[in-house]
Amino acid sequence: MDRSRVIYLVSNNKTKNELGIWVDNPTERKVFAEVTSVGQSEWFEGGRNGLNPELRFRMFVYDYQGESLVRYDGKIYSIYRTYVDRNEIVELYAEKREGI
Repeated sequence: MDRSRVIYLVSNNKTKNELGIWVDNPTERKVFAEVTSVGQSEWFEGGRNGLNPELRFRMFVYDYQGESLVRYDGKIYSIYRTYVDRNEIVELYAEKREGI
């Protein structure tokens, strides 16, 4: 597995501003991952369920802390599914969504 691509896992924490209003406070963490396209069956099943599957990110399971977004190559992707295999590798399945 070639984990030479740099990606940024994005957590969207909420904090109160000086007016007491909850605002998004995104934080990013740099990790290394393998980046591939999703397979044909993943793309087809995702499309049937209203998703737009695009990329799969593979990394060590210890690098992933439940983030919901990935920034890669200047674009933001939403993680819609994760899979952990027996070799301590986690796969993040992501889609590009409008408005993110």
